[in-house]
Amino acid sequence: MAEVAVALIIAFVSSLTLTPWVRKHAFAWGAVDKPDLRKVHKEPMPRIGGLAVYLAFVLAVVATQDLNGSIGGLLVGCTLVVALGVVDDIKELPAKVKLLGQIAAAGAVIPFGVVIDYVTNPLSGDMLMLGWLAYPVTIFWLVAVTNAINLIDGLDGLAGGVSCIAALTLAAVAFTQWYLFGVAGMTGVVILALILAAAVLGFLRYNFHPAKIFLGDTGSMFLGFTLGAMSIMSFTKSATAISVFIPLVVLGLPLLDTFFAIVRRYHCQRPIFQPDKEHLHHQLMAMGLTHRQTVLAIYAVSSILGMSAVVLNVVSNDQAAAILVILSAVVIWLANRVGVIGGSRVLPVENSEQSQSIDV
Repeated sequence: MAEVAVALIIAFVSSLTLTPWVRKHAFAWGAVDKPDLRKVHKEPMPRIGGLAVYLAFVLAVVATQDLNGSIGGLLVGCTLVVALGVVDDIKELPAKVKLLGQIAAAGAVIPFGVVIDYVTNPLSGDMLMLGWLAYPVTIFWLVAVTNAINLIDGLDGLAGGVSCIAALTLAAVAFTQWYLFGVAGMTGVVILALILAAAVLGFLRYNFHPAKIFLGDTGSMFLGFTLGAMSIMSFTKSATAISVFIPLVVLGLPLLDTFFAIVRRYHCQRPIFQPDKEHLHHQLMAMGLTHRQTVLAIYAVSSILGMSAVVLNVVSNDQAAAILVILSAVVIWLANRVGVIGGSRVLPVENSEQSQSIDV
């Protein structure tokens, strides 16, 4: 318990103290998001704040955790994706280059055992071995979550807060799987997820509206990659039949926003990679919510999904299936009502505060 407390203190205090240092140097490095007609902010903003979150996370992990195996692999992968993000925040890399870099980072964790080598069949409870498909499935999942978090990084504190809620949910679900069902290896995920949440909380002191610094692609890609990897280290390998759905619920909001963006652009016959101004946060603001109200509303939705994931973990398979059906129906209805599927209230022009990594 003392080790956990020390880790959380290191992560939070490091993030709290490193963020002003990163903000100061971002201007000298050229990692600045300049205002234009597409953006909300009115003056140049440093956009490499995720570097502070990454450094705080690494300091806490290195100081308190055994770096062998999957934890070491996680650090290797997230270091590669952060390096990619730093270069992008300074130089603005082409989308294809970023995608290749993300694929490389995802592939780098596989030799360390961070791989979806099997999942549990939710119908029978039997384990489905993926064989050679484990590698492309792992890479697809990590790249998808990395870009899903990046996609919602459009308002002050939005991606950071949603990621913090997701990390706390991962910790809660992993704890229940260890405490109630005796699933091995979950305690490490609990600590890692709590460390990540603490690092993000320290950063949110400067990132919540009105923000003094943005996460940038450095931060959004780091958070997405780390959350995706931690979910692989835990729930996809659980013997619980419903566990295959838990990561989808935990990360449901960013994943659904990405999915609806693809459906929306395909339906409107627009290029899949063409940015638009029809994401959830855009639609909520178009309905009349303020910047802060929009962020808090999305926090609330993320929290509800997080609590649902915890409940799914402790109820029977039949009850979990019923909850999933109800959740799916409510989400589709709300998404259509708000306008993220179709019937947009705003023009198809990206208006995020930050550049997106690969806007899909």
